[in-house]
Amino acid sequence: MRVLVTRPAHSATRTAQRLRDLGHELLLLPLRQPLHDSDAAADALAITSGAIAVTSAEAIRVLSALGEQLHPHLARPLFAVGETTAEEARSLGFRSVASSQGNGRDLADLVAARGMDGLLYLAGWPRAETFESGLRELGIRFSVAECYRMQLIVPGPAEVGAIFSRSGPDAILFYSRQTAEDFFRVPELRSAALEHRGIRLLCLSEAVAQAIPKALKKTVTISPMTDEKSLLSLL
Repeated sequence: MRVLVTRPAHSATRTAQRLRDLGHELLLLPLRQPLHDSDAAADALAITSGAIAVTSAEAIRVLSALGEQLHPHLARPLFAVGETTAEEARSLGFRSVASSQGNGRDLADLVAARGMDGLLYLAGWPRAETFESGLRELGIRFSVAECYRMQLIVPGPAEVGAIFSRSGPDAILFYSRQTAEDFFRVPELRSAALEHRGIRLLCLSEAVAQAIPKALKKTVTISPMTDEKSLLSLL
């Protein structure tokens, strides 16, 4: 099966290997690239002392650039969305890591269940407001440090044409609502998807699926769990 992955290049590395192991042919189309601000992360860590929260592994990659500056903070509790991000945090040296298996609201519930307050959220831009709104509803105090930005990459007509030549991909993987919105904002990609209506659109969650155009809703399948293993099981 030919599978199109729309994740940023760094995040797609592990996905690519998993797809090859499953015997699929990989097509890569990153629609965003991260721009890190390690100084913002370092400054925020220096003026806080409580638990840390991340909703993307990209924040962990920002922290990895801090080197010895990070060592005094590795004992702080860290909360992450998804076990993959949690594992990256453990690999970096964090000793107390907990993860939610749902979205940002599920992470907020986990933070509340652990009785945490005065949280530092290492965030990116753009981002969903689910985690922050959940924290506010639960009365949890927190501060936000934007330590990376996801810069848009717009593929050219030639690149789109190469991917959708002949029959095009058999399936497209969408990991975030932002990426799905980015994909269908590109006229050539939208037209190609509408032309090749046999392509399966596999979405990590219901929120991601909401960004798929109505004309393609019948081709959408939503992962039973919000993790990559479950998403790839749909192939």
